[in-house]
This record gives sequence, structure tokens and C-alpha cells, in this order.
Amino acid sequence: MRVTITGLLQAAAVATVAFSIVTLLPIDHFAIQLFTHFRLQYLLVSLGLLSLFKYLGSRWLTGAVAASAVLSAIVVLPWYAGEDETSSDVEVKLLHANVWSGNTEYDRLLSLLDIEAPDLVMLQEVSPEWLEALDELRADYPYSYAEAREGNFGIALFSRVPFKSVSHVDIPPFGYPSIVASLDIDGQVLHFIGTHPMIPVTGDLYDARNEQLAGVAELLGKQAEPKILVGDLNVSQWDVNLGHLEQQGGVRNARRGFGIVPTWPVFMPFAMIPIDHVLVSRSVSVTDFHSGARFGSDHLPLIVTFTL
Repeated sequence: MRVTITGLLQAAAVATVAFSIVTLLPIDHFAIQLFTHFRLQYLLVSLGLLSLFKYLGSRWLTGAVAASAVLSAIVVLPWYAGEDETSSDVEVKLLHANVWSGNTEYDRLLSLLDIEAPDLVMLQEVSPEWLEALDELRADYPYSYAEAREGNFGIALFSRVPFKSVSHVDIPPFGYPSIVASLDIDGQVLHFIGTHPMIPVTGDLYDARNEQLAGVAELLGKQAEPKILVGDLNVSQWDVNLGHLEQQGGVRNARRGFGIVPTWPVFMPFAMIPIDHVLVSRSVSVTDFHSGARFGSDHLPLIVTFTL
């Protein structure tokens, strides 16, 4: 069989159109939800193919990829529209980062924190080695809580503002730790949860991730306003399971109005997807949301400013 460039472009068009349509279906299935991550890529590829097929004069493929582009635009573009109004003068800056347990460039993260100077630092994949390297943070962040573990599911929270309470919960099915804290911010209590579910690379691990997300949603739903959930959730905002969590937990995605903001994997820029999240309740107003500089991890950090 002869392979041609036109044939490859046609195959790419068919695949893009198919994935654009199928991933819009609210079906809680591993294979379908896995491909919801790439809504931004479907839009960009559709726009590129649209130009090519118009040039080549293929009407049916031009129409198909145009429809795909419109569908993807309807899903993607609203994330760039609308911002919260500032609710008060009490402003908090948060930096979240999956440090990657295999990353030994500790100084790069410390330098990033010096530059950004956040009030709260939420870190994931914190190994015992990472926790030791982060010890010097305690001078600027006198309040901290960590559950360091070998592997990829240790977790730590560093804060300039005091805790009213802090602990961790080992959530099923694998007992990965989630930090649950109440912080005193100028007399207001902010309820905070940080978590990191399993990466859903198989059907069983997809179910495990969803079980942890459901456990976090139940925990979050019990918290009073204002509240915030932070973590590498290993899910994009278009996955139905994140939608269930937002509904049950009474939170919304803080990146709305600031764009898609993909965070992983940094070693494949075109394939980067938004799996790190900050979710906030209605009484929290988000004034800035962006990714930060690389620091040796396979994730970009998130830097979010909000008011209470």
C-alpha cells in the first residue's frame, strides 16, 4: 500500500474529528476520558488542517475539520473569558508544584520561591530527600506540615500564615496522603485540602484515581466556606469525574478566565495538558492564575493569587 502525504493528512483529519466528537460525550470510561485531556490540541490541529484542506481544495475534509474546530472552540475558548471581581483586600498568593521525586535540582525550586514569594507553598512527590532539602524554607515559612514518602505520593504544605489545625488523611484505595488544614488569614479561616491521586494509565488505575477523587469530594463537601483544593489531580477540567468533584465539593476551577494553562509534561511542549489544579469555593475570588518557570520537574508550577 502506497503511503502519501495527502493520505496521512486525511487520516489525521479523520482522527481529529473523531476524537473531538467522542470526547464530548459524558461517558465515564477510561479510554474516552483519557483523550479529553487534549481539547486544546484538537482545536489547534483542526485549525491547521483547515488551512491545508482549503488550499488542497477538499470540500468534505474542509467541512469536517471546520466542524471539529468549531466544536473544540466552543469547549476551549470560554476558559479565556471572564474574571472574578476582587472580594476584599485580603490577598493570598499560592504556589503549587509537583516537584517530581526523581528531581534533585532542589536549588531551582528554592530560587523560584525566592522570586515568587508566595504565602502558601503546596508541594507533591515530596520524598524524604526532598523534605530534607526544603528544611531551609522554615525560616520564611514558619508553619508547615509534611507527610514525606518514598515514591511519588509524599506531600507538604509550607505557610507564612498560621494553622488553626492541620493533619493528613490517607484516602482509599491506596492510602495516599491528603493534607487537610485550616489557616488563619487576617482573622478569616480558609479551609485547605491538598491531594495527589494516581495517574490513570490503565483502567484499574483510572478507577483508583476516581475513587480518591470521590473521597476528596466527600471531604471537601464537609468543609465550610471559604475553601480551596490544590493538587496534581491527574485529570483535566473536561473529565466528567472532575465535574462530579466540583459539584459535590462546592468548588470551581480557578483557571477559568485565565486560559487552559497546561502544566505537564514539560518535555513534550505540544502535548502538554492541564492536570494540576486549584479549585475554589464561591467566596474566593481569583485575581491571577499562571504557570511558573521550569525548575527540573516534569511539571510546571502553578502560581495563583486570590482574595477572601
